[in-house]
Amino acid sequence: MTKYPMTIQGARALEDELQHLTKVVRPKLSQDIGTARELGDLKENAEYHAAREQQGMVEARIRDIEGRLQNAQVIDVAAIPRTGKVIFGTTVEIANVETDDRVTYQIVGEDEADIKSGKISVGSPIARALIAKEEGDVVVVRTPSGVVEYEIVEVRHL
Repeated sequence: MTKYPMTIQGARALEDELQHLTKVVRPKLSQDIGTARELGDLKENAEYHAAREQQGMVEARIRDIEGRLQNAQVIDVAAIPRTGKVIFGTTVEIANVETDDRVTYQIVGEDEADIKSGKISVGSPIARALIAKEEGDVVVVRTPSGVVEYEIVEVRHL
């Protein structure tokens, strides 16, 4: 089975969500179903059907998280010696060669990507262009609006 890269922070976030779903949400839904069941006829009991539907979604999410954690290869980038090379998990500051606009991204697994938080998927075009390059290198990224060149300013292991 294929293992998928994940940062320690990403694994912890999934573990926290799993803990919340199994220890808080699941028992609450069981209680809600029991309460709704006491209201009478189950065929026309909207509260019961809503609680059962919610329970199905929660159970599916629990299985999904368990599968993702089971297939994760958790990488602690802080434990990897710093070489100045861009690898999975590093935080990279890049500068647009034309405009000198700077942006910082952390290269993370597919499940962790959140552009608003500065986390880009290892499979994204910009991450693929950056991987294995070093500080000072210029990379070419093909975007929908054309080709953009970025210089790698700094690579951090956070």
